[in-house]
Amino acid sequence: MDYLQKARRVLQVEISELQRLAARLDERFGQAVRLMLETVQAGRKVIVIGVGKSGQIVEKIAATLTSTGSPAFVLNPVNALHGDLGIVADGDVVIAASYSGETAELLNILPALKRFDIRIICFTGDPNSTLARHSEIVLDCSVEKEACPLNLAPTSSTTVMLALGDALAMVLLEMRGFGEDDLLKIHPGGRLGRYLLQRVRDIMRGEARMPIVSPETQVLAVLHSMNEHRAGVAVITDPSGKLAGIFTHGDFVRAFEKNPGMVSDPVEQHMVRHPITIQAHKLAVEVLNVLDQHRIDDLIVINQNDEPVGIVDSQDLTKLKLL
Repeated sequence: MDYLQKARRVLQVEISELQRLAARLDERFGQAVRLMLETVQAGRKVIVIGVGKSGQIVEKIAATLTSTGSPAFVLNPVNALHGDLGIVADGDVVIAASYSGETAELLNILPALKRFDIRIICFTGDPNSTLARHSEIVLDCSVEKEACPLNLAPTSSTTVMLALGDALAMVLLEMRGFGEDDLLKIHPGGRLGRYLLQRVRDIMRGEARMPIVSPETQVLAVLHSMNEHRAGVAVITDPSGKLAGIFTHGDFVRAFEKNPGMVSDPVEQHMVRHPITIQAHKLAVEVLNVLDQHRIDDLIVINQNDEPVGIVDSQDLTKLKLL
């Protein structure tokens, strides 16, 4: 059996259905975003409901909305009739997901939901279903084919629902002007927290671990300083303390191959002037972008006066779990 071929077939079916979803998005999607935006700005919340696989999908949608600053809560349709409707309040918006649009457990709570001043957005594969008829906004999640070889197990259809939920959440995020600082407040832990919370000054090697020399220092003495500090780069500063250039092990090797006598030269003859730098207050995640973009291993950290205050060594990023 060609497992890879079969796996690619599954993925291609789902990709095709996602492309169909993207092509048929229309003003109803815009209406849904505006309704959710008005709801969140009014201090209300999003309620998501679903059963079975659709229920698991809406749980992820609720998590994505909440983690990007739009409060969302999962309402179990069965428990809703036994007191959990207490989380619903006038002004909320409900996202109800059912591919058939005829899920009994979900339809059973519609009369109770309608007693509140709420609006319903439905995700369904049947725009003519009972759920669709009782919803203000209908978002079409229909698929031509499930990725299941039997065309039975929810696969393409759940992928489409999930992607549609992601699209709503991300567009809503942009419309609200939700930025990195907002995300930082609600993601203090885990790898994402490390990305967002840490600044360059938190991960750099400070001045005590940074070889700093003058332009007149001989290359051999610069190498000794680099070895003492266990650094792959030396920082050259002018008399005012501002950054004048850098000298790396790579610079030494290239120059030494051409002229072994260069070890007696002043380092200014071989240093790299105007090196790539980053300011200490920048987000640590920006270091990754700079290192990758310029294909360098060491990054000099400067303050607002263009004075070097630290070094970021790419080898440190793995220890800090930023890579």
